[in-house]
Amino acid sequence: MRLTVLTVAVLVPLCAACSRAPQATCAAAPSAAANATPDAAPMAWLDKSLSPNQRAAELVRAMTQDEKLTLVTGYFGVQQEWNYYRFPEARRQSAGFVRGVPRLGFTPQWQSDAGSGVATQGEAPPELERTVLPSGLLTASTWNPALAERGGAMIGSEARATGYNVMLAGGVNLLRDPGNGRNFEYAGEEPLLAGTMVGALVRGIQSNHIVSTLKHFAFNDQETGRNVVNVVVDEAAARSSDLLAFQIAIETGDPGSIMCSYNLVNGVYACQNDWLLNQVLKHDWGFQGYVMTDWGAQHDTRLNANNGLDQETGVARADQYQWLEKLGAAIHAGEVQQSRLDDMVQRIARTLIAKGAIDDPVQPAPIDFAAHAKVSQADAEEGIVLLKNESVLPLGANLKRIAVIGGHADVGVLTGGGSAQVYAPGGNAVPGLGPKHWPGPEVYARSSPLAALRAELPQATISWTDGADVAAAGNAASQAEVAIVFVTQWTAEAMDFSLTLPNEQDQLVEAVARANKRTVVVLETGGPVLMPWLGHVAAALEAWYPGSQGGPAIARVLSGAVNPSGRLALSIPRSLSELPRPEIAGSGLPKGQHFEVHYAEGAAVGYRYYDQKGFAPLLPFGHGLSYTTFAHEGLSARVEGEALKVSFQIRNTGARFGRDVAQIYISPLAANWEAPKRLGAFTKIELEAGAAANATLSVEPRLLAVYDVERHGFRIAAGEYRVTLARSARDPGQSVTVTLPERLLPAGAGVSH
Repeated sequence: MRLTVLTVAVLVPLCAACSRAPQATCAAAPSAAANATPDAAPMAWLDKSLSPNQRAAELVRAMTQDEKLTLVTGYFGVQQEWNYYRFPEARRQSAGFVRGVPRLGFTPQWQSDAGSGVATQGEAPPELERTVLPSGLLTASTWNPALAERGGAMIGSEARATGYNVMLAGGVNLLRDPGNGRNFEYAGEEPLLAGTMVGALVRGIQSNHIVSTLKHFAFNDQETGRNVVNVVVDEAAARSSDLLAFQIAIETGDPGSIMCSYNLVNGVYACQNDWLLNQVLKHDWGFQGYVMTDWGAQHDTRLNANNGLDQETGVARADQYQWLEKLGAAIHAGEVQQSRLDDMVQRIARTLIAKGAIDDPVQPAPIDFAAHAKVSQADAEEGIVLLKNESVLPLGANLKRIAVIGGHADVGVLTGGGSAQVYAPGGNAVPGLGPKHWPGPEVYARSSPLAALRAELPQATISWTDGADVAAAGNAASQAEVAIVFVTQWTAEAMDFSLTLPNEQDQLVEAVARANKRTVVVLETGGPVLMPWLGHVAAALEAWYPGSQGGPAIARVLSGAVNPSGRLALSIPRSLSELPRPEIAGSGLPKGQHFEVHYAEGAAVGYRYYDQKGFAPLLPFGHGLSYTTFAHEGLSARVEGEALKVSFQIRNTGARFGRDVAQIYISPLAANWEAPKRLGAFTKIELEAGAAANATLSVEPRLLAVYDVERHGFRIAAGEYRVTLARSARDPGQSVTVTLPERLLPAGAGVSH
């Protein structure tokens, strides 16, 4: 067991920035002693018998104006020379830092990226290496919220042990553009699946008495021009797609904070967008936490304050912040009400109190890397998707010669880049690849699929070829009973990507497939890629970015030690021409030039768009194979009270243990939706060979409805609906019909926090 202990820095006075950066003024780091409130009971807020709201209110009463202004501005945590504010009490190579109020015993906020673990800004020395949870897209492909929650609890515990009380995770932006460089951080194309899985991750993180955020609110669906793109989308479509994913995630996970995004939405920056922040998030959904900016996404002192922002974050330059004494001046001038600042501070304080970050402050602690590796591996093993299998997998114990080719499978597995970059124990297995500057480099977790395969199949001679020489790869494949080709696609924040595998890997696969009909392809990608060779290979496995234990996870699925149960959280297209936008909007424009992207597809994202257009994707949403077989039987649907209940039985008709994902799709027979059907419910069930299980699911009512802007709610039309139990969005499955009454659900329906 490897243990790591962090040494915590001692707090320094609030004006430390003045001595660190001589040109800084104490207006940018105001004195805590200014504007004292003599009639307040300074420490009453620590009374645990009071509610979090009451305690936060007592704290606000006890704070000076400068102390309030201090709490609403956060800084980059890194110490590099480009950071004007280099607070020594910030965590090393961290994402962010918000100064505390020592006079009142109020904690600083130490902020860490991101959804796959404790990330570092820049390459990590050994003492900052952490367990890497598989990518968000892999976790979503497990269709197992309990596993997502367990993974969140694991990375949250490492954040806490490392000294962080705020974790900037998780991401729930829908996969509208398959080339988005951050798709690996998110949870696919379906609002119900994405919201449920990311909400579970957040719930797990916050079980450690720290705050988790939900991001990026909203419509941050591409990296090209992310600071200048104006997303144009109508309200009804927004409420039934991307915003619904956020709404479900908030209900599921109760995140302490929401991070607003860089882009504009319908002509207004997201972080000063009154409709998004005040009307939808805080009013309709009743969100009680606080809204923080993405790093540097603040633009206007008055608009940010009045339109719903609660904390600007990621300030790195002296000319970048919008608040502090600027906000104080706006309040003095009557442009912003004092009550708005008090509300910001109340929300921040209440959240830290309610989540336990105040009463159970973070302390350095050892990390049990061995135990956490098992959590990461379990996630990977359930999220790897068997895309195709023509009787070649699992690899049999009688195999004697196997050729492993490409993808640096001899040393590691790929991870995603940018602010979410986590360095696994052992560091980067393949240094020197990718951009020399951020969001690079490409990083491979030191977890070798080749070594793991040799351990799983000791009877076989397993050769290794790096794939750089296509002829050599073909020759190696021709001498083996089975050839396994690893292909990779690195993706990262701040960049968008082609759906074509880089470095002529398609040609490599074709050459190996010509040399050996029993060719298996293992993909490590940040999203969907085109697969022109799929018809020529015997099997294909999508391993995404499988985390710290990706090597053993892949090997155990290939060998059959694990029965694959992952299901696609996205659709894989046949060609770019099938997409709503074959090219990422804004491609080729000069940097900084504003442009618009119109979501003409509305709420028809992913499989809904394919159904609307009558396209058959290469591989559909929800698809995934197993080494056993399942029968779905006894489907029925009924209305109980106001709920639509669906019951069925799943039977394992094969010869081995397995997990099946039951997917319930709803189709209106008369009502007009953006697409013929929607996913309304799902569950994952594990069964021994021959065993059966009964299940009853409740369909998410908002997925039976169309958002009615005039009535400010989700309207379920009266009439007949088809209920289908299926294995994917393209599987005809078995269906029954049910009649539903008309019903109007308020815009905040389902919100329980």
